[in-house]
Amino acid sequence: MNTKMRLLIPALLMWAGSACAQSSVTMYGLIDEGLNFTNNAGHGSAYQIKSGDVVGSRWGLKGVEDLGAGNKAVFGLEGGFDASTGQLGQGQRLFGRQAYAGLASETYGTLTLGRQYDPTVDFFSALTAAGNWEGDLGATPFDNDNSDWDFRVNNSVKYVSPTIAGLTGEAMYGFSNTAGGFAENRLYSVAGQYQNGGLTAALAYMKIDNPGAGTSGAVTNDAVFSGSSQQNIDAAVGYKWNKFFLAFDYSHTQIDAPTANAFLTGTIQPQGGTWSSWKFDNFQLNGQYYFQPDLWIGAAYAYTLGKLDSTAGDYSPRWHQVSLMLDYDLSARTSLYLQGAYQHVQGAHTGTEFDNAQLLASPAASSSPNQMVYRVAMIHRF
Repeated sequence: MNTKMRLLIPALLMWAGSACAQSSVTMYGLIDEGLNFTNNAGHGSAYQIKSGDVVGSRWGLKGVEDLGAGNKAVFGLEGGFDASTGQLGQGQRLFGRQAYAGLASETYGTLTLGRQYDPTVDFFSALTAAGNWEGDLGATPFDNDNSDWDFRVNNSVKYVSPTIAGLTGEAMYGFSNTAGGFAENRLYSVAGQYQNGGLTAALAYMKIDNPGAGTSGAVTNDAVFSGSSQQNIDAAVGYKWNKFFLAFDYSHTQIDAPTANAFLTGTIQPQGGTWSSWKFDNFQLNGQYYFQPDLWIGAAYAYTLGKLDSTAGDYSPRWHQVSLMLDYDLSARTSLYLQGAYQHVQGAHTGTEFDNAQLLASPAASSSPNQMVYRVAMIHRF
């Protein structure tokens, strides 16, 4: 065999191997940083430099290896951080937003294991103001339906079906990882999505047993609620025209025997009693209008009906929330935006922080039933 042939054969083998098993790893991220003003944060106004109100500041790695015959190995590692201080987010986790690996098939769907978003976030949240375009200022009170992505699921197995005739399904189980406590802080969730042209519709369900309990379960130190159980039922429909998007969302959240809420830091128990359950029914209309591809405005109105039952009495607070956002893209990677939101609480009278307005982007609850937050910021993607 001559010298040229000896050099050509290894080169051809290397080319054939790369053609059959193409792989790639992509690094990506974004920084959302700006200035917030809150008119009433306790007993006075507040000015803040704040990170991640529309989208959480993050960096990540994602990869795929082609295994042939329409099959792939996939992974994702994504960490959140506070651009104002440089600190890690999501309870100081290195990859607190996502950390998973799995297999994907064009025929059979995708199966992944690790720390992941649950199906309600993937399908329902994408049609809400908080999960689609507005972030914290569009979230429901206390982000009770998790449409603003406040928690992820540890120890989870997740399956995403292939899309057939516009229909896609998801299912997840988050293990408790507790010896002798299979149901202690576990999660299960299912969701379905239908897409046809500009129409998107979603249904989702999630149940958590003992959210916030322990340190090894499905939802631990980033839980929004702690109690004996949490149940979420979600439905949404949206339609995208050439320059206009409009969506209507409904979500129902129930927490049994609640003991804590991540956003209530003061008086939480009713005087002379303890809570039996918290229920929230959220109705939201949100939309965007594109003046041109790089300039759009968004608006949302949300109404939340609460039913707070306790051993000392029952209460029915109501929350009204209006929000606006104006976004201008300086380039494909850099955007400037302006936001404002107003929340009003009616008929609470619980003697706790439930009586006071508290937008998710604010540093503290208001000292009254009203609160306003304004934000001017930029997002840079890389």
